Amino acid sequence: MKVQPRNADGFCKSPAAGIVAVLVYGPDTGLVRERAKTLARAVVADLNDPFRVSDLKADQISGDGARLNDEMAAMALTGGRRLVRVRDADESVTVAFQALLKQPPSGDTLAVVEAGDLGKSSKLRALFESDDKAAAIACYVEEEGELAVTIARILGEHKLTIDTDARDWLAANLVGDRAVARGEVDKLAIYMMGASRVTLEDVRTIIGDSAALDMDEPALAAADGDIASIDRALGRLFGEGTSPVPILRSAQRHFQRLQMAVYHTTRGQTAQQAVKALRPPVFFKMENQITNQVRRWTLPNLALALDRLMDAEADCKRTNMPDETLCARAFFQVAQLARRSAA
Repeated sequence: MKVQPRNADGFCKSPAAGIVAVLVYGPDTGLVRERAKTLARAVVADLNDPFRVSDLKADQISGDGARLNDEMAAMALTGGRRLVRVRDADESVTVAFQALLKQPPSGDTLAVVEAGDLGKSSKLRALFESDDKAAAIACYVEEEGELAVTIARILGEHKLTIDTDARDWLAANLVGDRAVARGEVDKLAIYMMGASRVTLEDVRTIIGDSAALDMDEPALAAADGDIASIDRALGRLFGEGTSPVPILRSAQRHFQRLQMAVYHTTRGQTAQQAVKALRPPVFFKMENQITNQVRRWTLPNLALALDRLMDAEADCKRTNMPDETLCARAFFQVAQLARRSAA
């Protein structure tokens, strides 16, 4: 069965009866991990319990067809429902799950399968979507508006309200990885303990220097034409397991904001005035850098840069080339445009 986005979080907290295996997949790796963990804890409170939890990798299943069935059939010595977690799943595990779903073993075990972005042609995704004993949950990168709602909800769990401008600033700077966003908002809630309302000043003070804003670094470097900094920033993000798609989307947002600011300079505003007028507001430590970028770029070159970034995102979804390669190539092309703009 295919779990609809609006039902995904509720399903993770209480999986439907009769479901043997759940596939959690998508480009937002943080959201994949978060939902998979929620599913797992709906079965076993202590995920370190060796009697009730079994962790498998894709190659352990694809290389040994009986391994998955054996783990699903095992009984917990201490009693209670068992959990089988499959990490880094890909198409190679499809055959093993076809066999499992065709004839599930007796017992009370749930398999929670974590995967990356699976296209519509994925046999693994199709299997989980079509079988009534399985479920598939897609985890796509939240847009700013959706993340803003999530931020308000998380803070509400801590008995906090947040001003609209503060919420929008957070959403704009944390969009791209749900797990990073949740971690930063939870940190904000801890710092605000004893208060009832979060302001933009609070957010900038507490989150402003956060590693969560690392997602901006490749875009800032590309807009400066700094190829060496692009290489370092992408290498760090890829090394942390960040998907290229949210990185590309973060860059698209940055160049759209540059486009807006440059447009206003053609209507008589200074670069500094145009940057100050952007909403959500630019983090004050970045104002000088972005002001210089507004002076550097032209509207035609910004349009070309956005085309490169959007084409790269589309190619990540429709070609067989490595996503990291497509992403890096797009950033280097944009950096070349930046150098041309400054010439």
